[in-house]
Amino acid sequence: MKLSSRLRLTPWEVAVLVPLGTIIALFLVFRFPLHDRLIDWTGETDLPHQVKALLDQARQRPIDTQGMVPVAHTDAPPYGINTFFEQEVEEAKVRKGMEMLRDAGVRWIRQEFPWADIETPMKGDYINGYGASTWDKYDRIVNTADEYGLQIVARVDYPPSWARADQSNPFGPPDNLDDYGEFLYKLTQRYKGKISYFQIWNEPNLYEEWGSQTPDARAYVEMLKTAYRRIKEANSEAVVLSAALSPTLGTEGGRNESDLTYLQKMYDAGAKDYFDIMAAQGYGLWTGPGDRRADPSRVNFSRPELIREIMVRNGDAQKPVWATEVGWNALPQDFPLEATHGRVTRDFQARYTADAYRRATEEWPWMGVLFYWHFRRVSDADRDQVSYYFSMVEPDFTTHPVYDAYKKLALSESPLGKSYHQETDWAIAYDGDWQSKQDSRASLGSYMASMRQGDSLSFRFRGSDLTLVTRKGPDAGKLIIAIDGEPSRANQLPQDAQGRAYIDLGSLIEEWQAEVPIARGLRGTKHTAIIEIASDRGEVAVDGVIVDSSGSSALRLALGTVLLLGAATALAGWHASRRPW
Repeated sequence: MKLSSRLRLTPWEVAVLVPLGTIIALFLVFRFPLHDRLIDWTGETDLPHQVKALLDQARQRPIDTQGMVPVAHTDAPPYGINTFFEQEVEEAKVRKGMEMLRDAGVRWIRQEFPWADIETPMKGDYINGYGASTWDKYDRIVNTADEYGLQIVARVDYPPSWARADQSNPFGPPDNLDDYGEFLYKLTQRYKGKISYFQIWNEPNLYEEWGSQTPDARAYVEMLKTAYRRIKEANSEAVVLSAALSPTLGTEGGRNESDLTYLQKMYDAGAKDYFDIMAAQGYGLWTGPGDRRADPSRVNFSRPELIREIMVRNGDAQKPVWATEVGWNALPQDFPLEATHGRVTRDFQARYTADAYRRATEEWPWMGVLFYWHFRRVSDADRDQVSYYFSMVEPDFTTHPVYDAYKKLALSESPLGKSYHQETDWAIAYDGDWQSKQDSRASLGSYMASMRQGDSLSFRFRGSDLTLVTRKGPDAGKLIIAIDGEPSRANQLPQDAQGRAYIDLGSLIEEWQAEVPIARGLRGTKHTAIIEIASDRGEVAVDGVIVDSSGSSALRLALGTVLLLGAATALAGWHASRRPW
């Protein structure tokens, strides 16, 4: 038999062997864990859905999120969680819970302050049926959180019965918005110095959350305006979060309205000037955080990108998004009710949660804190509810794998990812006599400054490109820079006679928010940057750090393309094999 005849293959065999050979080669040469990577890139766990997800991503229109611009309130640690400490009877359990949160690296809690639980049974009355102050419980929560180093976002909703004539659904807005505003004023004033973040309502685009009424964006904006004004009157430094809208496609008859439609209506009603942080929900439902299909017809972890796009479209790019609820539901297979929030195993719940935080910090420069939903229910009486199975911890404090995964990530090193980082970013360490200064010409109105030789800042970053945002001028100083201990890696800078990479900020013309390239084309891995003041000649201003990288997305695109080509070839080969030759 001739060699050529022995190598002759049918079109179908070629179609199968070419992509299969590519995949095998990737695995053998690079030990490339293809299945895990496809989960990371698509959020799907089986191959047909992974291929479809890659095809969908290839066809997806660009989403304009304006990532590389200064964005306020993105400099804090991203590790938050939702808690229900107001339902806890025993103070020891409150302490136990907060201790576990602190030990897991949690920095923020989103805690409910139900209006109905504090100002009851009538306006101005803060005494409960036992003659005790209704503030006492919340004072303990606030003081204990402060003791354990946990910052609070106070979610404020649920009006008392006296504030609503219609009691058929107690969750609706109050009849008189001034009553709500007065309560917010007292709440803000009472906890000034302890609580600075306040969220106004929750998911008002849902019929049930708006008091069994048709959602009304304009009415919610009126509530938001009242809340914003009264909170700022009590504490001008307080930060107001909008209500997170439920990620929904909407329902017939308007009972529930699409979050995207509702948000645009909010902007149309003048919401822009009445919140500091846009809140959103980050539920994955049936797919993992790698599902990058940002599509109005799809609810997944990528939906905040569409929220951000609407913000950009309405001139709100310098505000951040905070994901006030993020999670995957580990609903048991034998649970009798419908899996309305998706279903994953406890192991995938853990994996997806850690991956969600990684993706947000690496790919979403406009995202601030993400709050896992949720830490713990106070009793197992809620086991018959779907939402129970988001929990990290059981009522008896037994942990699930998601707690350990969260803890491992939150306590690990946190390099700066792709973003325009403010000088106050929590991952930047300053050594020396640095001072925070205010100036409207600086990025977001502030910068860090020092004039002392030897003062420095250092940080870890993951990316290929590094840029310093600073001020140039006649009185500006000089810096020396090393990346991974090597001046040569600061490859966009000159070197002095001692072989040190340096930036001379001296200039005849003053220039604010000057972007000085430090490095380009580094490997897209972790690096350490040290920036030191070289002399006492003048002031050095640090106004931000820009990290950029295209490596990971390029690799994902390249390998995804290989898989897509393989799938297309296989399909073509299948059709060809059916033709008569």
